[in-house]
Amino acid sequence: MYNQNYKVEIPQFPDREVSIAEYGAKSGDLQIETGRHNAEAINRAICEVSEQGGGTVRVPAGIWAVAPLRLLSGVNLHLDSQAMLKFIKSKEDYPLRITSYEGQDCIRTVSPVTAENAENIAITGDGIIDGSGDKWRPVKKFKMTAKQWDALFQISPYVIETKETEIWMPTETILEGNRHNIQGTTEEALAAAAPYYDFYRPVMVSLRYCKKVLLQGATFMNSPAWNIHPYFCEDLTVDSVKIRNPYYAQNGDGIDVESCTNVHIHHSTFETGDDAICMKSGKNAIARRIEGPCSNVYIHDCLVNEGHGGFVIGSEMSRGVKDILVENCTFVGTDVGVRMKSALGRGGVVENITLRNIHMSEIKGEAVILTMSYVLNSLNRNETIAMENEEDIPYFRDLSMENIEVTGCRQFTKIEPLQGRPETIRNVVVNGQKLV
Repeated sequence: MYNQNYKVEIPQFPDREVSIAEYGAKSGDLQIETGRHNAEAINRAICEVSEQGGGTVRVPAGIWAVAPLRLLSGVNLHLDSQAMLKFIKSKEDYPLRITSYEGQDCIRTVSPVTAENAENIAITGDGIIDGSGDKWRPVKKFKMTAKQWDALFQISPYVIETKETEIWMPTETILEGNRHNIQGTTEEALAAAAPYYDFYRPVMVSLRYCKKVLLQGATFMNSPAWNIHPYFCEDLTVDSVKIRNPYYAQNGDGIDVESCTNVHIHHSTFETGDDAICMKSGKNAIARRIEGPCSNVYIHDCLVNEGHGGFVIGSEMSRGVKDILVENCTFVGTDVGVRMKSALGRGGVVENITLRNIHMSEIKGEAVILTMSYVLNSLNRNETIAMENEEDIPYFRDLSMENIEVTGCRQFTKIEPLQGRPETIRNVVVNGQKLV
């Protein structure tokens, strides 16, 4: 269980403060050239404040077009009330790179906001970060009204058909990228994929190998793929943020905490197009080569208004997920309330998970589902998972759920261990009743 005696360290900053306007940033113009100009100004401000020992880079009220930004150690990016950083999409500003997404190394574009190997960093204030995800994301027809679907064709005419539905594509390069689906981690693969850059949608806020991170107060919205992705971070605090994506946002997760330790998420609101609050730790045998469970996580007093799952673990959990406490949260209108998912081939162990005082309303499917039969189907790409040895078998164990109150769901609990291996899910207690 989460160590409640541990206090997650919160970054501290010197009194030094600069405004992006002092560095020449201009608001009120959403042209690509202005976005590049503002990104250069803001990145220069971040660099100088970091080199001087840290402080605050302030974004005043206004709508500021911007290209990708990089947070550096010692810097608090503070957005005043009525301030919006609006990320402008262009091929030149979003080069492809090899990064981690959905649990494995793969090709993606650079993220709108990146921090890597940084310490003492923050995004705070009452302003907004808008990733312009509507210019990146495909849209499935069955998630739209007829009027909404027809309106998309005023933007682009590109559609593919799958067995499930028609899928609208914002650009021809996304359409062609989906058809070619170039994968790999080599320079040759990057070069071959480059013409279809916007098929490789980025997470909006990428935090990699960072220590003492604070996200507080701000609204994070309209992400190209996942909204916030902390990866191998330590001492992460998410306090009173608002994370928003439309319900039809493909891969529009709220926060995906991957292989992080000492995490505190509280008093935050989520409206997402996919899973809202999700714990991950890599996928399959290749992920298990690196030690790094997701551990010591405390989540409380959060509201999920919409999403595939309110609180979710997996399906990428191969390095392990353990010692998590979730309490005093409300999930409204999600597809599933609590979902823990894995599959043969993942390996890894999910253990010592406690949920208590969770209130759910109008859940479309199961209030609680634990499944070992999860298979990813994304557009026309299927994932085949196979077992090569015993280490490929995942386990869920020592799961406690107390005072789970549900008003409206299709089914309260559903438990699916691996076929022929009931021990893969064991010691599960929900509302005082031991289920397995």
